Amino acid sequence: MREILAHVSFRGTIRERSVEPYVRLFQRLRGRRRVRGVLFDISSGGGESVASMDLYLAVQRLNTVKPVFTSIGSIGASGAYLAALGSRRIFAYPESEVGSIGVIFPHFAVRDLVRRLGISVELLHVGEHKDAFQGYRPLTDVERAKLLAVAQEGYDLFVDVVAQERKRPVEEIRALATGEFWSGAEALRKGLVDQLGDREIALEELARATGVPSRKAVRIGPPRSLVDRILTGGANSAGGGLSGRLHDALEDSLLDWGPALRR
Repeated sequence: MREILAHVSFRGTIRERSVEPYVRLFQRLRGRRRVRGVLFDISSGGGESVASMDLYLAVQRLNTVKPVFTSIGSIGASGAYLAALGSRRIFAYPESEVGSIGVIFPHFAVRDLVRRLGISVELLHVGEHKDAFQGYRPLTDVERAKLLAVAQEGYDLFVDVVAQERKRPVEEIRALATGEFWSGAEALRKGLVDQLGDREIALEELARATGVPSRKAVRIGPPRSLVDRILTGGANSAGGGLSGRLHDALEDSLLDWGPALRR
């Protein structure tokens, strides 16, 4: 049996749609005896709270079966840092942006703009707060307090996971959980990553841990749907294709207005 190392890359915003194929991929890798270890190569500013937790749990469950080392690229912030916590070791470039431990719940109110444009809007709803998250009107004090309570629950959970995975007291992590990010070098000093180095260094360390030479690393990714291949201009298009980049930018701009809790 030829043993290999798997190199799995994730880029972009963390959303349910983008994470689900990786969750399935990590589930399959748990049962692949040939795969002795996994390099999780991630560069992301985070995204949806539940999707980030799904990715973290998928990495963590795979790591209980075989070693997963995470290499943070340009950025491993918020939900991306949460995902990295599921691995056995976290590597970062000295210049990487790491951290942003916190939760945000964006709310946009366009009522005044709509009125200036002369547009009349009616929101017919049953339920006192059903219209609160349609992006039309400002929140009331009661609604704002309710949202902050939800955000606080998510924040506390995030802090607990960091403390658990980094084996640090909750109070120490809470002091770091200000929502700011640090360079990879500073993150190392703060104990948020294990080692500085690029993907090649992380892969060499994984090779030493598993006994499988780094030259036997194989890039593995989830299968892409026909729609994704069309939107990105085909599998071999340089840079993913102009249509794909336009599609992703439009999707992100639209979805960022949604009332989803963000990490």
